Amino acid sequence: MRPTHRLATTCLAVTVLAFGLAACGGGNGDGDIATPTGAVVETDTHTFEEVAPGVYFIVGTGSIFVQSNAMLVVTDQDALVVDSHVTPAAARALLASIAEVTEKPVTHLVNTHYHFDHAHGNQAFPDDVAIVGHEFTRAMLMTDVMNQPTAAIFTGNIPNQIAAMKGAADAMEDGEEKDQALNEIRVQEAHYVAVGETDPTPPNVTLTSRMTIHRTFEGRDRPIELLHLGRGHTGGDVVVLLPNERVVFTGDLVLAGAAYIGDAYVDEWLDTLDRFEELEFDLILPGHGPTFSDMAQVDSLRQFLADFWNQASAAHEQGLSPEEAIAEIEWQGFLAAAPDALKIHCVQTAYSRMDGDGDPEDADSE
Repeated sequence: MRPTHRLATTCLAVTVLAFGLAACGGGNGDGDIATPTGAVVETDTHTFEEVAPGVYFIVGTGSIFVQSNAMLVVTDQDALVVDSHVTPAAARALLASIAEVTEKPVTHLVNTHYHFDHAHGNQAFPDDVAIVGHEFTRAMLMTDVMNQPTAAIFTGNIPNQIAAMKGAADAMEDGEEKDQALNEIRVQEAHYVAVGETDPTPPNVTLTSRMTIHRTFEGRDRPIELLHLGRGHTGGDVVVLLPNERVVFTGDLVLAGAAYIGDAYVDEWLDTLDRFEELEFDLILPGHGPTFSDMAQVDSLRQFLADFWNQASAAHEQGLSPEEAIAEIEWQGFLAAAPDALKIHCVQTAYSRMDGDGDPEDADSE
């Protein structure tokens, strides 16, 4: 079901770096910082916005590179985190920040999908934490995912990003703007070092279609529903629905407008969005960007996906190579400024779907 009303949201922190997407965030709960629902708690590294009692939308403050949003759900028994950021260093900062918001132990980490910016912090979580994700996510994180195109291209381009940032900073006059630019360079350099620590860690609890974690909050039922609605951004996207709070965290399956399509099932994504819209919710917490409830944003995503698929299909029918096709496609959103290698990967993936090639979920996941 489409949201029944719009909820006001405020973007409090935005970190955009090259193809990195924006984020925004809030804080409270029983035994936690004494702040009213809707208030914001900010640590050195994260901003927590309490979007429902004991439910927090989390974004980075910019002091450390996190690249994706996260969610914290506090219950009477424990706490659940959704997505672990881009590196173990970012995840450690996330856990330290959570400890400033609640004393409840984190017992579950949910991966919305396998991409590096959402799951490469997994290893920083304690061994007794259940890491939950789709079977596809586990299979992918058990492969050499660091050297697969998505992570390799994004990570491989970081030195170029840093060089460009330094060039821009060198051209600035001394002052506040240059100081900010130099700080952003330091953050990105630290991020590049942090990437080297990453040891992709797969979920140890998996689902195929749905799972419910039954909890209470302030004595009332707080079911936490993990739903795989179909393939879309990846083969194993999971959304986390809090039906009583009418809040849904969507990872990268549902964003406002353009999305990354390098590993996507674009031909199936629109059907998956149909199933998503059948859910009961009022507020969408996306993996990138601020919260929203205006379904026109989802319509924009639909249009973006349809436009890309139609153009890629036309190029495929003409027999164009992916290298040739990228010049014929009208790239939208952050992909318009992406390097050719990333665009080529997007087209190669689309061509693979059109040709019916084998899917990566067939990989051994023992």
